[in-house]
Amino acid sequence: MKLSNALVGILNLVTAVLAVPLIGAGIWLATKHKTDCASFLEWPVIIIGIIILVISLAGLVGSCCRVVWLLWLYLVVMFLLILLLICFTIFAFAVTNKGAGQLVSGKGFDEYRLGDYSTWLQRQVTKASNWEKIQSCLSDSEACSFMDADFPTVVLFDQANLTPVQSGCCKPPTSCGFTYVNATNWSGTIATNATAEQDCTTWNNDATLLCYSCDSCKAGVMQNLKQDWHKIAIVNVVVLVFLIIVYSVGCCAFRNAKRQGRFSK
Repeated sequence: MKLSNALVGILNLVTAVLAVPLIGAGIWLATKHKTDCASFLEWPVIIIGIIILVISLAGLVGSCCRVVWLLWLYLVVMFLLILLLICFTIFAFAVTNKGAGQLVSGKGFDEYRLGDYSTWLQRQVTKASNWEKIQSCLSDSEACSFMDADFPTVVLFDQANLTPVQSGCCKPPTSCGFTYVNATNWSGTIATNATAEQDCTTWNNDATLLCYSCDSCKAGVMQNLKQDWHKIAIVNVVVLVFLIIVYSVGCCAFRNAKRQGRFSK
């Protein structure tokens, strides 16, 4: 029985420690997304991390101090948390499963298509109230400001490994057939075979406009979200497996405690 209590306490201590990097991952997601201005999806990660931390501390106190009602409450909430985390992890993989960059022939970068991503993610990003904030933030950010200095020639630009936001928001689609002046300034008329005509007409050499209203820009933001949410989902899987182990041990400890009457009420 003592071994069971000690194991529950140790496992909950480890779980509490694991909750810290999960919270940190959410904060990293929020901080990172200040660059590409999509900081509205990180809160579920932070909230789940905080809940895990609080529950783990409750389980630690319940097992070490032999508080039966607290351990019972811990097991109930832990069960609900596991269900929530399973649903959230499946959801995170599902909404980020679609979408990938398409390598442009003769270029070092990929380009992105809005329709390639999940319907849910498209709705969240393209929603007028959300995109207005993202677009305003992109215009004020430094996402495109260093490109002219970093890629001063067309050769360097064609070889550049652009980020999804740089590829989608800072330049017109390659299919437009525009002529390179510098990384954020292009001249010419739309190619007759352009496959992205709407984005081609939306493109503007004004540094505050560029392709921030383009579908390719929205797709670039989604690609960043997809990459980051995949990383978070993997962390969730690791945490989930450990929580299930902790919950199983906690159930055994609780049954032993009730049977042997070793916890004080």
